[in-house]
Amino acid sequence: MQAGDNKSYDDINVTPMVDLYLVLLLIFIIMTTAGVQGVKVNLPSAGAPSKLEGPKMQAITVDNSGNIKLNAEAISLGDLESKLGAIKAKTPEFPVVVRGDTQTPYQSIMDVLDVVGRSGITQIALATKPKK
Repeated sequence: MQAGDNKSYDDINVTPMVDLYLVLLLIFIIMTTAGVQGVKVNLPSAGAPSKLEGPKMQAITVDNSGNIKLNAEAISLGDLESKLGAIKAKTPEFPVVVRGDTQTPYQSIMDVLDVVGRSGITQIALATKPKK
């Protein structure tokens, strides 16, 4: 460039400005994720927690001989329906888990599921063990 040349430059180097924006963005991201964890405070104490009364799960177990147990109490298929009806009168919605041995006849499980269905229970689960 000569001393008498008064040309203006049209090029602007934006690389330093982009670097600045990226650094500010990085700082902003780090600060917001660090702020999410919260601040350590001395929490106030409260009384004993109140016991929430919810529907108690009922477990029906059928062993490989076809014996039926409701919550570890031996019961017949006819008594099972009346017992579930009495529980349903107290608590309209409660979950039932049907457990069976791997050698349990399929018909025994189906008989229990039929009784549970006739009782009007909608929350039914079959207990299984995951494969290793």
